[in-house]
Amino acid sequence: MPHPGRRLILLSALSAPALLRGPQAAAQGTTLELAVGAPPTSMDPHFHTLTPNMALGQHVFDNLVHRDAEARLRPGLAEAWRLVDDSTWEFRLRRGVTFHNGEPFTAEDVLYTLDRVPRVANSPGSFSVFTKGIVSPEVVDPHTLRFKTNGVYPLLPADLSQVAILWHGIGGNNLTSDFNSGRAAIGTGPFRLAAYRHGERAELERNPRYWGEAPAWDKVNYRVIANDGGRVAALRAGDIAFIDAVPTNDIARLRTEPRVVLSETVSLRSIYLRPDFRAESPYVSGPNGEALARNPLTDQRVREALSIAINRAAICERTMSGAALPIGQFMPPGTYGHVPDLPPPAFDPERARRLLAEAGFPQGFSITLHASNDRYVNDAQVAQSVGQMWQRIGVRTRVEAIPYAAFSQRTARSDTSMALGGWANSSGEPSGGLRGLLGTRDVARGWGTVNRTGYSNPVFDQTVARALNTADDEAREGLMQEATRIAVRDVGWIPLHIQKNIWGMRQGLTHTPRADEMTLAHDVRPGR
Repeated sequence: MPHPGRRLILLSALSAPALLRGPQAAAQGTTLELAVGAPPTSMDPHFHTLTPNMALGQHVFDNLVHRDAEARLRPGLAEAWRLVDDSTWEFRLRRGVTFHNGEPFTAEDVLYTLDRVPRVANSPGSFSVFTKGIVSPEVVDPHTLRFKTNGVYPLLPADLSQVAILWHGIGGNNLTSDFNSGRAAIGTGPFRLAAYRHGERAELERNPRYWGEAPAWDKVNYRVIANDGGRVAALRAGDIAFIDAVPTNDIARLRTEPRVVLSETVSLRSIYLRPDFRAESPYVSGPNGEALARNPLTDQRVREALSIAINRAAICERTMSGAALPIGQFMPPGTYGHVPDLPPPAFDPERARRLLAEAGFPQGFSITLHASNDRYVNDAQVAQSVGQMWQRIGVRTRVEAIPYAAFSQRTARSDTSMALGGWANSSGEPSGGLRGLLGTRDVARGWGTVNRTGYSNPVFDQTVARALNTADDEAREGLMQEATRIAVRDVGWIPLHIQKNIWGMRQGLTHTPRADEMTLAHDVRPGR
């Protein structure tokens, strides 16, 4: 089976899952009590390219191609795939798979899914970036599909690892609310959806027909506890057996707790800032609040000044308590697409002041930095740290940190001048971020699906496009690295750090930590 990238991911876990004594309070019977910090925005697996949505969706739905814990491609609903010629991929579907309602999985379901993805109403982050590589699909037989691409497109299996397959029988015009109600939430995943309370919990039941390895749990209560202190308290009290996003301030203390075990790995999640490239920006003004003739953020010198005014090492050490790595690009060291000669920007506030003066802002300016306060690890605190550093170079910064539900609506309508964001790179290589975050917005093409800033560079776009049509792994990686260099020179975005993923669990459980930060009940098992 050809692999579209020999070195898509090279990360390894920092700690292997511990084998612990009896289950104790790990589960109530065969029910796993699990809590996550970031709320999913929908049960619709095609609504939003958001890790909490995708993680919850992976319990109920399934993809043609799987990713293992280190983000390497593995067979899923497709048991094999191969290049027939330079512009044709053939996927052989797994036989004997049934949906939760007993209906057989066939090529018709894949066609239905591909047709639906670009038509999801009001999507704040479309999955079409992962389906636009397919020019036309062809059904060879009920368990064989061929996908025509526009020339060589080696990343199609990687793209399809991000797309959940739906049963065609749910029909057309399904709204996101139909999935939240459970009516349309019919998948082939290891669990069935029993109930969903938006922003609170999902109740899952084991799928007895699941084709893969059976999960350890008959039922899972997949709860949302956004408050860090509340989540940790529930774990320590035994009310919850497993949590994600362990607060950095609690890591040292929890390591000493005899009844708590931590599971951790370096992630693929990069945290960054998004500057507004529009000629007029809503939350930028002069030093005293006066209107400006132009948006300072359109000047590359200003963006560079803001970047080098940030002490990334200090944020990682103090704000993140060591649970992060400073970064100057999307991909962490050792991964496919990482650029070795692009270190994090050096902290240089004096040069930052000079750049502001050269750009015509010797007295600085005023700006609002928008951020979520319940989505990424220490997101509000990171934003406050950045704001304080900008104050020191004369940029009067107001930080507005709000719940992610409201924050995502604001960013979807491009109602920010500077915003904190995160990209999980769950595909294991940088093309998704390069296309989706930095590519020139083109709905028909599926590019710029979450480009909220207006950044656009034709040379960057052309370089990424060449990479997507390059079959040789090494040559393709070189082109992605060159595209990254272009965006870094432009300061098209301001990378901050790579998060470490840290989960906490009651003694008596084992867990496989994932680089893509997905929290999956089927990765949790009683200790042996």
